Amino acid sequence: MSIEMAARSLDEDLLARELGNWRTSSASGPAYSGLADAIRLLIVDGRVPVGSRLPSERALADALRVSRTTVTAAFTQLREDGYLLARRGARSIAALPPRPEARPAEPAAGANVSLAAAAMSAPSGAVLEAFAAATRDITPYLGETGLDPTGVCALRTAVAQRYCERGLPTDPGQIMITSGAQHAIGLILAAFTEPGDRVLVEQPTYHGALSAISTARARAVPVSLADDGWELDAMHAAIRQLAPSLAYLIPDNHNPTGFTMPADERIRLGHIISDTRTRTVIDESIMDMWMNEAPPAPLAATVARRDLVLTVGSMSKSFWGGLRVGWIRAERHTLATIAAIRPSVDLGTPILEQLTAARLLEQRDEVLAERRGLLRTRRAYLLDLLARRLPDWQPGPGPNGISLWVKLPAPMSTALSASASRLGLDLPAGPRFGVDGTLERFVRVPYALPEAALEEAVDLMARAWGSITGAVEPESHAVVV
Repeated sequence: MSIEMAARSLDEDLLARELGNWRTSSASGPAYSGLADAIRLLIVDGRVPVGSRLPSERALADALRVSRTTVTAAFTQLREDGYLLARRGARSIAALPPRPEARPAEPAAGANVSLAAAAMSAPSGAVLEAFAAATRDITPYLGETGLDPTGVCALRTAVAQRYCERGLPTDPGQIMITSGAQHAIGLILAAFTEPGDRVLVEQPTYHGALSAISTARARAVPVSLADDGWELDAMHAAIRQLAPSLAYLIPDNHNPTGFTMPADERIRLGHIISDTRTRTVIDESIMDMWMNEAPPAPLAATVARRDLVLTVGSMSKSFWGGLRVGWIRAERHTLATIAAIRPSVDLGTPILEQLTAARLLEQRDEVLAERRGLLRTRRAYLLDLLARRLPDWQPGPGPNGISLWVKLPAPMSTALSASASRLGLDLPAGPRFGVDGTLERFVRVPYALPEAALEEAVDLMARAWGSITGAVEPESHAVVV
């Protein structure tokens, strides 16, 4: 447990709100047992961060309007089960009990389906045409070195124009082209964090960002998403207490939950960023992948201190991951800081791919409309499959993005992933998308694959779930969409 995490204290009123109607779980037992069960689930699901300090017994009892004896007994049970750590004279600290080391699963021969990447295959016709045009566009660049840490003007201009159209005035000098969003996140971390620095993240969040934070030797500190989106009170409290060097957020078609932050909440978040002077990375990699309604204006447009916001975008989800083209939108002096350290990482993004990306952005409306149509169909197909084959699984309410964030009937995500791997299905466990081993009751299921692949994947998931739970699967029926 890190010192940084131990320094975080939970507000009793926020914890009481998270606990909700916890008394219903104690209908067949004592009240303290129901309270202990409710707190345990919050810890397992990552809603109470591991390493954070719970309120005092007296303060929580007052907030819940129960006797202190009830809270004391609940805390005692949680300590005995390994979910709380206690020191004399100090508040109890949320923890997870140690788990036995899992034996690495060896994939079986036969089926080989991957749900590890939430990404679609390329719109081949459009990509081929764009590459063909780019081979003609590249001629003027052949007399130069081809090494440019900011990117070719044609693409920076196209990206800047998109931001202008979405309500965020931007010029090409505020754009740096990168080799994908992951590369952009790594550059930002290299420029603005030191080893040991705290980086605020949502829980759950994009696993690639967590890997980048770890690689930078920084510390991810989580703020849990609620069942319907963001808890801005909790986020504000965490920023005040921890003073993170950086925040990393995904307000558009959130990966993995599919939530999109409403316009009024963006305004409030913008005030929080400005008031606390927290440098914030806004990841818009999945911004184009909405189902029925486009996201509001970019969050940077709501922030008075725009120098605090760095917006990351990418071609990977919208068009094709094989392009490896992304960007950072920020103020010029911010990009200058990144440009100064970039030569230690790489010398620029390939020119041909940049010119191809610029051509694709010219036809984005037509291409993206078609891809969103495919995602709608595949999402409906996957939901129908899960309802038939795994009816106890609960897909989350987030309507956008490229995946479902599914709640399992029991905290067995890692076991499910291992069982699926033995059957030939690559299915990342829920804890991969969080901090400190929580989120065992969740699994991310992308719907970017064609229908036949989704059907095979759900079949393997159902078999894997049955093998670890002994559950009898409902009779399978053909799915018609």
